[in-house]
Amino acid sequence: MSKSLVLAEKPSVARDIARVLGCNKKGNGFLEGTNYIVTWALGHLVTHADPEGYGNEFKEWKLEHLPIVPEPFKLVPIRQTMKQFNAVKAQLRRNDVKDIIIATDAGREGELVARWILEMAKVKKPIKRLWISSVTDKAIKDGFNNLKDGRAYENLYEAAVARAEADWVVGINATRALTVKYNAQLSTGRVQTPTLAMIAERENQIRDFKPKPFYGMQALTETAKFTWHDKAGQTQGFDKELIEKRMSSLNSVHIGVIKEVKTTPKSQPAPHLFDLTELQKEAHRLWSWSAKETLSTLQGLYERHKAVTYPRTDSKHLTSDMESTLIERIKAVDLGPYRKSVNTLLRSGTIKPQRGVIDDKKVSDHHAIIPTEETPILQSLSDKEKRLYDLIVKRFLAVFFGAFRYDQVIAELTVGSEMFNAKGRTITDIGWKKVYQDDDVEVESDTLPSFTKGEEIKIRAIVMTDGKTKPPARFNEGTLLGAMENPSQFMKGESKDLIKTIGETGGLGTVATRADVIERLFGSFVMEKKGNDIYTTSKGRQLLELVPEDLKSPALTAEWEQGLSKIASGQMKKAAFMKDMILFSKKNVTEIKTDEKKYKHDNVTGKACPDCGKLLLEVTGKRGKMLVCQDRECGHRKNVSTLTNARCPVCKKKLELRGEGDGKIFVCKCGHREKLSAFEKRRENSGGKKADKRDVQKFMKKQEEPENTAMAEALKKLFEK
Repeated sequence: MSKSLVLAEKPSVARDIARVLGCNKKGNGFLEGTNYIVTWALGHLVTHADPEGYGNEFKEWKLEHLPIVPEPFKLVPIRQTMKQFNAVKAQLRRNDVKDIIIATDAGREGELVARWILEMAKVKKPIKRLWISSVTDKAIKDGFNNLKDGRAYENLYEAAVARAEADWVVGINATRALTVKYNAQLSTGRVQTPTLAMIAERENQIRDFKPKPFYGMQALTETAKFTWHDKAGQTQGFDKELIEKRMSSLNSVHIGVIKEVKTTPKSQPAPHLFDLTELQKEAHRLWSWSAKETLSTLQGLYERHKAVTYPRTDSKHLTSDMESTLIERIKAVDLGPYRKSVNTLLRSGTIKPQRGVIDDKKVSDHHAIIPTEETPILQSLSDKEKRLYDLIVKRFLAVFFGAFRYDQVIAELTVGSEMFNAKGRTITDIGWKKVYQDDDVEVESDTLPSFTKGEEIKIRAIVMTDGKTKPPARFNEGTLLGAMENPSQFMKGESKDLIKTIGETGGLGTVATRADVIERLFGSFVMEKKGNDIYTTSKGRQLLELVPEDLKSPALTAEWEQGLSKIASGQMKKAAFMKDMILFSKKNVTEIKTDEKKYKHDNVTGKACPDCGKLLLEVTGKRGKMLVCQDRECGHRKNVSTLTNARCPVCKKKLELRGEGDGKIFVCKCGHREKLSAFEKRRENSGGKKADKRDVQKFMKKQEEPENTAMAEALKKLFEK
């Protein structure tokens, strides 16, 4: 009997599909049932070959070999996941498999994951496509009842291949050229380099900023403060003498007259549902989480707990066919902290989201992140998962509660020839903010005293107010994600068409890759964190001087996306796109080869590398300081200090752990110093569990990793008790 083979992107998704399809028989890398075999990738199992895969001469990095332009490109299995690739290939080639159902993520990259596996396995069986945005039983059943013809996604696959080949040709050649020319580990790419350039541009804006003093006035009465404004509505000015002149004209005026009291009904709709970037920004704002941290936590809620829909989405809207599922999703979150809100909605009789939530035109591959129809067991969620789930559920429930409404009251006061006003508000309907009543969301009325038109008010004093203009804030991970999503303000001089394109295509990178791009920039030591703020390093600033100008602009991504969109829609051939990319790569390599600029290691220490003898460089990574060899071929690196989750007993900031062996010592910026042994003793005396050497070693290892794992979380709690 012939069967259909289902290829999922991850084991967790494969298990869910297998359960729904009744595939209970376990095999080597697959699950089998009467009509289906379900197997899985582990993300990408196949990738493009490295340059050395096209000839032994490319093993040695030489400028004369560049640019390298494969014709054709070779695919190779990824070494770390070779075992699973072979298991998938064996199932694909089975004689009883009549067709293949691609069940990888519904998008350009998901298509590439599956198609490359099929190409590498040399399998040409008929293809069907499962296109779903959540992995609940209902979504899977509906998806299998509406399988698509795989041929409908050929152009999407072509666009995915074009993106991958272009990234290889441009990134590999420019990175090799820079690295060989300057004998330093210099990496560039169409997303990471413009991202670094935006950080540097913001630093330039801060450096060049000149604060300007500004001035205004207030009229103080017995019951309220009134703020001055001119005829244009401006409340401040830069001309101090003019403000002083206006004030002096009021010296003899002690009575003001209420000219008008205006009441205007106002409403504030609930915030949009979350897409991934918005959720990452909110988690950073609230808890200083990294983008990677949020994504990995969200992935657990999606895969392990089935509590939320697909995480890697760039939409804040839902499709019209989901409207019938909304009541089931509301019932699914009828849990302790949300029961009151859920009961209010269910009793209302009419459950309808606010205007704009359902918009088919604003959903591409995946809709907004919302709860699924399955009720999670809250006790089984980690602390981080609970916090993130709480954000998603409340944002979802809020859109059903109607707008937050209030009356804005503006009292206009005439004092002499000058105008002042005072503003207040009276809440008329708490609306969606009911959902957040247990949080610190402001729902208080700011009521003005009762004023009537023509009323005379005694003026206690007229006082000058002043301040200074402030420079733009430095980027943190949250605001950097926002700039990557919409980098238009860093595209001055570019055409409106390109600026529009990059806005429509989601900016630099994708929601799925931005977290990794940020981690890569930290990992290559071109930027560093001080507190939550991000700074470029000397290496990063020099890299931007050496990189060809075109690679630094977000416009490059906009141009690529225009071409890739045309390929996906059948309006452009991949060959035409790649011809342009190859010419672009050749131009970049020539520019790097002929550049006369120099690269200088200005972080050289006096310590020699134990492996090659060259002097080591001191670099600051995301989690602390390291010594790395300046010779890229040597690759030696060693931790000097690590920022831990242990807290200073004096100022409560995170402690840095320095030294080796028994000489390890905790150091704080406030000046507090404490040996590790003394720290452990103090913790033991205060009732905390002592961390043994093995725990500490594991903890320190985890501190070097880009995301907080369960072990790091456990030790964080241990150190903070």
